[in-house]
Amino acid sequence: MYEVVANEQIAPDVFRMVVKAPRVAKKRQAGQFVLVRAEELGERIPLTIADADPEQGTITLIIQRVGYSTHQITSIKAGGALRDVVGPLGKPTHIERFGTVACVGGGIGIAPLYPIAQALKEAQNRIISILGARSKDLLILEDEMRALSEETIITTDDGSYGIKGFVTDGLRQVLEREQIDHAFVVGPVPMMKFCCAITKEYGIPTTVSLNPIMVDGTGMCGGCRVTVHGKVCFACVEGPEFDGHGVDFDELSKRLKQYTHKERAMMARLEGKGECVA
Repeated sequence: MYEVVANEQIAPDVFRMVVKAPRVAKKRQAGQFVLVRAEELGERIPLTIADADPEQGTITLIIQRVGYSTHQITSIKAGGALRDVVGPLGKPTHIERFGTVACVGGGIGIAPLYPIAQALKEAQNRIISILGARSKDLLILEDEMRALSEETIITTDDGSYGIKGFVTDGLRQVLEREQIDHAFVVGPVPMMKFCCAITKEYGIPTTVSLNPIMVDGTGMCGGCRVTVHGKVCFACVEGPEFDGHGVDFDELSKRLKQYTHKERAMMARLEGKGECVA
């Protein structure tokens, strides 16, 4: 069992959970994730390690409550425990001194972007962050990202904060005025797809972090397969980060929706409106 040290809501349906996991905290690197289970028969959920404190033996997870399993996990209060925390998994982010780097995060994607930005800053890169959300109240980790960035551009779909528009608007604004040596893009699949189309137009190498459906996290089940440059890759062991200009985002989007009907049934059960399907 893994003790939950703290669990706070930082935005509507978004929680920051600090968990005791000393070995994970000691070994983790930027870009890596853990598989988490709330209980013995629970679903395994991949979550990026947003931060870690090796001295305290804790890791920080940012969790968006969207389905049955994330409701289970985020309902665990401080003093409670998670059944399993397995990791660190996945390949660490390739970090070097690129020069000027655009860090583009959308919605909950800002959480996995944050440790990447930390590592880039430590490698003496100049960081321009472009962060987006549907509205101001849904924006997360703004202060943390600002502290790492030379410049921070905020966009909101409804115009409640920053620029009214999307992160693609902020990204194009930056690319039109200065040289960017590398881009890291993390967020919803459509957002990553369109950001990569823009960076490809400007000839800028772009890394994306993918979060496909995962089960075992060791490459055995094949559930996390994605197509990159025409080759099938397993995101849990070959990723989760890939060359964004080679990802088949349309295929990824379809695969992410394949269990939607079962998730809806589980949520109906949670809300007392129906029975779970097998």
